Amino acid sequence: MRLSARTQYALRAAVELAAAPPGPVPAERIATAQDIPRRFLDNILLQLRRAGLINSQRGPDGGYWLARPADQISLADIIVVIEGVSQESARFPGVAGPLAGVWTALREYEHTTLTEITLAHIASGSLPPL
Repeated sequence: MRLSARTQYALRAAVELAAAPPGPVPAERIATAQDIPRRFLDNILLQLRRAGLINSQRGPDGGYWLARPADQISLADIIVVIEGVSQESARFPGVAGPLAGVWTALREYEHTTLTEITLAHIASGSLPPL
């Protein structure tokens, strides 16, 4: 699985919000903590907000926070918002035909794993048994 820089930034920003104390976190603090270009981060945060994964508040005390508890937002939730859902299915000719089943199984395993791991797991540094 290849994740774009945008998706990696989105995951890092979401984990930063998961680890933050209650209350709004300014975008500048997220950008600095995770070394994400601010303009790039603003677009990512907008995308996550429109998807209902984070909330925002404007003003001097404004910022961003998770819309649900961190243990209810999986890595897959973030990835699907940023990357979309892959509908790719492979077919190979002749004796290589069974490889298509291998790639399908691999994608299913990746999806299952990313669905089981939440932002809370990453923020706490303790992954679930896989």
